[in-house]
Amino acid sequence: MIDISIARGPLLFCLLMPAVASAATLTVGPGKTHATPSAAAAAARDGDVIEISAGVYRDEAIWRANGLTIRGVGEGRARLDAAGLTLANRKGIWVIQGNGTTVENIEFSGASVPDKNGAGIRQEGAGLTVRNCFFHDNQNGVLAGDKADSDILIESSWFARNGAGDGQSHNMYINHVRSFTLRFSYSQGSRVGHLVKSRAYSTSILYNRLTSEEGNPSYEIELPNGGRVMVVGNLIQQGTTAENSTLVSFGAEGLTNPEQALFIINNTLVNDRTAGGTFVRIAGSPTARIINNLFIGTGTRISGTATQVSNLDTDKSGFVNPASFDYHLKAGSPAINAGTDPGTDGTQSLAPQFQYVHPLGGEPRQRLDGAWDVGAFEFGTPPAPSTDGGTTPGVSDPPGEDGGPTPDTSRGCTTSGAASSTLALLLLLVLGRRRVV
Repeated sequence: MIDISIARGPLLFCLLMPAVASAATLTVGPGKTHATPSAAAAAARDGDVIEISAGVYRDEAIWRANGLTIRGVGEGRARLDAAGLTLANRKGIWVIQGNGTTVENIEFSGASVPDKNGAGIRQEGAGLTVRNCFFHDNQNGVLAGDKADSDILIESSWFARNGAGDGQSHNMYINHVRSFTLRFSYSQGSRVGHLVKSRAYSTSILYNRLTSEEGNPSYEIELPNGGRVMVVGNLIQQGTTAENSTLVSFGAEGLTNPEQALFIINNTLVNDRTAGGTFVRIAGSPTARIINNLFIGTGTRISGTATQVSNLDTDKSGFVNPASFDYHLKAGSPAINAGTDPGTDGTQSLAPQFQYVHPLGGEPRQRLDGAWDVGAFEFGTPPAPSTDGGTTPGVSDPPGEDGGPTPDTSRGCTTSGAASSTLALLLLLVLGRRRVV
């Protein structure tokens, strides 16, 4: 069962990991024990913590130990810049073969290999948490292989301009794993590929900003083999030059996953594609419920069969600043109080518990008047202050081809482990804090 408030798979994995008595903290950077991440990877043992000082590293690494926490420390992020490098492993900047790995506060850019599958992270082990990381200008941001016992969590992370331009490489591509959760993250502008692609048996896409913007992605969300899928509380936008006409695609390559159910709840879907398109395309006959969503722009709402309740077709006049991708509701918007209780999936509520805060954050979603609004944002909860037009987390300009400025890491997640971070998230949200940590 998927929990749309807190994804428990990766947390449970980490809590059950056995304590390692010999675990050590390895330091990386100028004047540290190890000069490069690859040197630390060669020395790492199960359960170790690797702290990489902020700075630029022209390096690749294979991580083989289990239960590692690898995190950037210091002012800014540790930047793994592979632009122009020949990656000897022919897979990616980091190839993670160990199980139960956590990666925090790292920037990956420039991964390129001859088969066009070069990734910032190539995940081969079981169990991965990625937190407060930045993937840009790679052939793939994160590429995860088949692993039936693997749970993958990506939270408060940013993906921009990944893709080789061949339509087969993406901002993130998760193959057949047990579960994949993406939350409080920002995926934008992929090069012909998808903003999110998942073949996971269970996929939860919760409270994110998924926007084409200056790029020309294919699908915004692609679920080629279906699965048990929750798409809740997201801003999903297709740009004017999108290569594919569909925003969300379910089962286009056959419903081969063990369970088939699709829940699309309280999203704001925007189609700016000049030639129009289809907002949601559903293949076959899965259980499909589409409730409390906003559909903005030209196109077919649903292709396929689904139960539809309290969805709304509208224009951009009822939103704060669509030109800057701010789709919070204005007073008088027809979406206010136009929704309904989305009910349950049989065991748990489908109602959104949070909403995305740009950049890379979240806050509790509170129905101030007790009624249900339609879309990803509740009226009466203003957006976080932004000086960048709403396009780039923490910096005034998008990063250049050389990596560019680093987002303000104080706006993302802390560098604690997966279990402590999730417990901190619960505590802070109960206290009403705006940022997810």
